[in-house]
Amino acid sequence: MSFGQGGPSWGPGDSQTPDWAALADISAARNRRRKWLFIGGGVVATAVVGALVAAVVVAAGNGSDASDKNATQLPSPQALPSESSAPAPSFTTKAPPPPPDPKDFISSSKKDKAPLNAGTLFPGAKLTVANRSYAKHATHHTTGCASVTQGALGSILVNNGCRQVIRATYSKAGVAATVGVAVFDTEAQAQKAMKQSAGGIASLSGAGVPTFCRNGSICRRTANSYGRYAYFTVAGFLSGKNVTNASADVFTAGDDVAEFTFRQIVARGQAQASAAAAAPAS
Repeated sequence: MSFGQGGPSWGPGDSQTPDWAALADISAARNRRRKWLFIGGGVVATAVVGALVAAVVVAAGNGSDASDKNATQLPSPQALPSESSAPAPSFTTKAPPPPPDPKDFISSSKKDKAPLNAGTLFPGAKLTVANRSYAKHATHHTTGCASVTQGALGSILVNNGCRQVIRATYSKAGVAATVGVAVFDTEAQAQKAMKQSAGGIASLSGAGVPTFCRNGSICRRTANSYGRYAYFTVAGFLSGKNVTNASADVFTAGDDVAEFTFRQIVARGQAQASAAAAAPAS
């Protein structure tokens, strides 16, 4: 079969019957051409889209597009401020000095410079220990250490370098106690005097308290030291009655007066240490 300009021409046989085999071949050839044209067009379209995307990427990468010139530019990493330019905190490796030891100020006359007298050592009109109150009576201050002692204590104080003795008397319910504080230049002298102590401090009467613990009456005595201070007590009955092991009120009074004296000496050291710590460094 062949095609002319006017349409298909039919093959041999009945002039009204088409050549179906020839028509089938023509239709198959036509379908193959359409299929290849469709596939080719898809490839071309894909290629065009890919080219456009590549062009956009290249333009964004090299910044050649004139419309990008007015866009906000992010700073480069080199233009960003460096963290190292900020001031770093500094820390000293030098440890602060330890606080002053209060005992250092009461262990030597070279550092113990606070005022010292009966008023500073025994302030107020009474003392209170564990809810027990004692009225304060006479006070006395002397540089003649041996003159206010009984027995061998006077020579012991003098031989160890005693500078002064300060005394005070307290009483409660018919019992009185006198405390005498002997002051030395060093802690070693005070300790030695306390360990060697014999005899005792003389009782101090006056200001409402009669003479007690004299003329052979038996009284209770104690000896202690702290820092450059040695302190001694004598306690007994105002009536002159002898003290025995059963005289609990006399023992308590003597211990309370000694405890109060110890606290006053400690407070003296603490006050001077605090003042030294608060003073500006030179």
